[in-house]
Amino acid sequence: MGDNQTFVTEFIILGFPSLKKIYPFMFLLFLIIYVFTVTGNIIIFITVLTHYKLQIPMFYLLNHLSAMEILYTSVIIPKMLSSFVTKSQSISFNNCMIQLYLFSSLGASECYLLTAMAYDRYLAICKPLHYSSKMTNATSLQMASGSWVGGFISPILPVALISKLVFCGPNQVNYFYCDAQPLLKLACSSTQFTETAISILATGLIFSSFLLTVLSYIFIISTIIQIPSATGRKKAFSTCASHLTVVMIYYGTITAMYMQPMSRFSLDMNKVLSLLYTVVTPMLNPIIYSLRNKEMKHSLNKVFKRVKKGSDEE
Repeated sequence: MGDNQTFVTEFIILGFPSLKKIYPFMFLLFLIIYVFTVTGNIIIFITVLTHYKLQIPMFYLLNHLSAMEILYTSVIIPKMLSSFVTKSQSISFNNCMIQLYLFSSLGASECYLLTAMAYDRYLAICKPLHYSSKMTNATSLQMASGSWVGGFISPILPVALISKLVFCGPNQVNYFYCDAQPLLKLACSSTQFTETAISILATGLIFSSFLLTVLSYIFIISTIIQIPSATGRKKAFSTCASHLTVVMIYYGTITAMYMQPMSRFSLDMNKVLSLLYTVVTPMLNPIIYSLRNKEMKHSLNKVFKRVKKGSDEE
């Protein structure tokens, strides 16, 4: 990956150098969060697969979101956890580029999938008579597959551009994973073209997916307002409340990070924002969907009752 253009063969991930005294606490905290995130999303995944009432496009797309969240956090957190308990904070140049690519791909895939989920809610609320014909299982499969494929294509150019930069030292990445901004700060060659390309591509991806999501919700809200009964309005809004909450949290953090020129960012602020969408948001998704969605809550209660009954019989 451009070995003849770089003197750096590995990077040192500094993580949170000012917080080294509380690394044991941070290890325990992020381990709990990681286990909760993976377990919660797996439970949702299994619940959707095993309950007939959840075999509909909305929950089918939710299953893909859960899979993305598990992979998303697994690309970042295990390496971060190891840096809290070992002195080895190095990562090879190639592995750094792989981490950057996987993380970027999964983030882009999630943008596309959240847009697909918004379209699903738009059809369900604004076009209920056409929903079953337009949003079939085959359609939801195509939308989910398109989100994965589109997401893994989107970062190819940015990662390729970064991998071709000249890194001649220092090789200390002032971050807790390999992300574009801290890597660009280490480059010895000009990064102006690369920064511009990344900003344009990231802004295009985020803005287009966010705009389509916002447009969907403008139509959704206008339709809900026209429902005569308060009960009907509440029921209609409850079907999209979970997705809207996730969208607001997710786009709020990534917009603050990636839709501005790289030079305007403070790395410390970037770390906080990154923790929000790499660690906190994936943890919140299972909670949001299980608490805000009646069908999911009912199905989860069945699962827990079944598990409890099995343990009591033993």
